[in-house]
Amino acid sequence: MTKRLQVLFEDDELAEIQRLARSRRQTTAAWVRDALRSARREAVYPDPEPKLRAVREAMTRAYPIGDVEQVLVEIERGYLDDHPG
Repeated sequence: MTKRLQVLFEDDELAEIQRLARSRRQTTAAWVRDALRSARREAVYPDPEPKLRAVREAMTRAYPIGDVEQVLVEIERGYLDDHPG
């Protein structure tokens, strides 16, 4: 299914894009589609494996924790200390 995307540009920026498209003998829309495809190909996405490895490692440990009610009281006190009023 084809979808329409509206992108707003300042006049000078649009004029530059149109000039670039004409220099390649493309429509402005074709040039924009090509530019977006290129940007998607070049996008660098972080590798999730280091975070997953850290979570897996943490799950194998027994970390000390206080009473849940006491921890919640301390968290609340921390919020109140940071925001006097």
